[in-house]
Order: sequence, then C-alpha cells, then structure tokens
Amino acid sequence: MTRRINRAIEALGQGRAIYYVGGHTGHALTHAQGRADAATWADYINIGMEHGAFDLAGLAEYMRGLVEGGPTASGHRTPAVVVEAPVSGSDGDTVRHNAWQFRQILGRGVHGIILCQVASVDAVRAFVEACRYPIHTAGVDPAMPSPQARMDGAVRPAAPRPLGLGTRGHGSEAEASAVWGVEEQRYVDLCDPWPLNPEGELMLGVKLEGPEGIAAGAEILAVPGLAYAELGPGDLALALGYRGIPTPYPPALHGARERIFAACRRNGLAFLEACTPATVAARIDEGVRVIAGGLAETATVGRAHQARDAGQPPRN
Repeated sequence: MTRRINRAIEALGQGRAIYYVGGHTGHALTHAQGRADAATWADYINIGMEHGAFDLAGLAEYMRGLVEGGPTASGHRTPAVVVEAPVSGSDGDTVRHNAWQFRQILGRGVHGIILCQVASVDAVRAFVEACRYPIHTAGVDPAMPSPQARMDGAVRPAAPRPLGLGTRGHGSEAEASAVWGVEEQRYVDLCDPWPLNPEGELMLGVKLEGPEGIAAGAEILAVPGLAYAELGPGDLALALGYRGIPTPYPPALHGARERIFAACRRNGLAFLEACTPATVAARIDEGVRVIAGGLAETATVGRAHQARDAGQPPRN
C-alpha cells in the first residue's frame, strides 16, 4: 500500500532521489501511449509543452490511458506527470495574464507543473497562486484581506508577501479527481503544493535560465509553494554567447549552477540536474534529488546507491 498519490513526492519526502523521462518536445499524447507509459521505470513523466504542442485534448486522453494501464509496479495509480507550461516566467503580469494555462493543465489531472524562463519573484508568486484553490491558506500573507473584507471594499496589497490567496476556480474537479482516483472534494483538499502543504500532492517547479533569474535566484527560490528548481543551462548558455552547452561548464555557467543549488539547499528545495550512470552517485552525494537524463540504467545505479526499493525489482 502506498501513502501518497504522487509517487515523486513520496520519494522526495523520504529523502530519495527521483528520476523522470520525457523531454521538451515529442511526447506522444495519446490514450495508447498512456497505457504503455503506465509501466515506466521512472518516478514521473515530463510533458514538454514549452516547446512541444499545447495539446490539452491529447493530454486528457494520455492521462486516461495511464489510469487504464495502471497501477504502476510500485503500486501507485499512475506515474506522476509534470507539464512544462508554455508561458514565460519573466514577470508577474505575464504569468497572471496566462494563468488560464495552469487551470487547463491541472484540470486534466496532472500532478505538477514547471514554470520556465523564470526571472522574477512576482512571476513565481503569481504561478503558485494560480495553481492553488483559495480555500488553502498555508503560506498566505497575513496582511492579505479576507474574501469578505475584499467584498466590503478592502484593497488587496499590490505585492502581497509571501503569497496571496489562490486563484484557481471551481469546475475541473470531476475530470481531475477521476484521474487521481479520489472524490471531488478530496481532490480539492489534496491538490495543493507540497511541501508547503504537507498533505499536498501537487509538485511545482521552476527553471532559472537567464541572467535576471540567476541574479534574483535567492529571492525567487524563497517563495513558498515550490518543490524543486533547476538551472536551465541551454538558455543560459545562449544568453552568454555559446552555441550549445559547453562541457565542462565555463566559470559563468558553473557559478550560476552553484548559486541556484545553494539557494535550493537554503530553502529546502530539490535540485534538478542531468546525470548519467557514471555521475549519478556523486551527484546524489552532492545533494541532487531530481535526476534528468531519461536512462533506466541511471535510475538503477542511483537507486542502488541509496539502497532504494530493497527487495523490489530495479525498475521500480
């Protein structure tokens, strides 16, 4: 028996690294592919809609396929699914004006969203607020006027810190809760960011991939509601004048990586980084907890290094 809906959160909560498959484009969002992917060795599946097609109908079919193909070998109803949203996290206004994307994505029953090209604190605050129901108040600014006070004419602070009330509305619970396998009201209770809400099953992440985001990284990663963060070395390398990601990292890229990793440690966030079978053990020892790269062999080596899933097949 598993304790959580979100397999990735369950592992992170136990201090274990998690592994994902799926890239920035090209994931087939069909019912048949969902049925096949229910047997994945990975803890979560990344759906790249930043550069891939914004295919919500396909996402709905894919999620239904995961349910029909499940449960997973680890006993979860489905693998967790995290979607890269198309909107740029450049500033708060841009995120708020495109918050409909988060509502549509979450309404299909996914387990997380990552905001890319993050460059400001206000953008991340708007992101977290847009993914939350207003019934949840953990982390909300105590100076935020109550709904009744706002109806009575009180003015909302221009920049509440750390969070304002959630802005996700009622309406998608029937579809999303069917994917999660819970009653609609239980879905509302559970679909809140972890670890801000210890019972939450929603995993929100950010990618800092430009000079402005790196400069503000310490403040950005202190916004409540995030579970993990990553450096975007591809976009940052472009901004620094490189065609492709130089290996090893030059000083500017390496320094950015160290700044973001340190901010993750200070704020209790998991750090995401690509690993190989040859590097994963050292990266885990360093503190990396979300492993990119998409190789089952990497997960096998990393799980063995942490003595994970003792007595179960390595694919779990």
